[in-house]
Amino acid sequence: MPKWLKKSLVVLITALTFGTVSPPAYLIADDNSDESNFSDINSSESDSFSTGLYQSLKPQLSKEQFLNQALVQAEEQSFTKFGSRIGPKIEDEFKDLILPKMEEVISTLAFQHPEEDLSNLTISESPAGGDGEKIFHIYHKVSGQDIIRFHVRKDNPPKEGYWFNFHYHTHHDQFQNHHALGSIYWAKNMPPKWLS
Repeated sequence: MPKWLKKSLVVLITALTFGTVSPPAYLIADDNSDESNFSDINSSESDSFSTGLYQSLKPQLSKEQFLNQALVQAEEQSFTKFGSRIGPKIEDEFKDLILPKMEEVISTLAFQHPEEDLSNLTISESPAGGDGEKIFHIYHKVSGQDIIRFHVRKDNPPKEGYWFNFHYHTHHDQFQNHHALGSIYWAKNMPPKWLS
């Protein structure tokens, strides 16, 4: 396939999907049979051009776009963690008490983080099951470093029954401090495992 056609397809796929779908590898990879028509200098220049063009088409999220996407994913990951046994029983309280506070925290992150780097932040997609605390983490895709960790813990204060303690940790203190979001009462009986 001619290089100009490959480059055109890469640009077209990237532009039409706003960078959410990467072009197939065979469109980006070098084809040795086509390189015989060009000198080494032209080949390296065209490769750097296509790479630069591909990177420049990467979508930049506004703070509002990031916030909207993050809130939808935060709610989805939370209800995934709750599962079908816990979710229906705490859904209303979670939406009224905890979700607005999560929104505040994520909004603060969005407005403190450089806007040109927001497209590199993403939400983890695997909440912890069993007795694990993890709901989701917001992390930097390039560095792999967590920025904020949202967790829920099952508390059982003496003679008070079971509570779900929602909190988050930040990278500012190496995730040591608990920042409370709120608690939701479950019952006197032990709640089921997460994801059940």
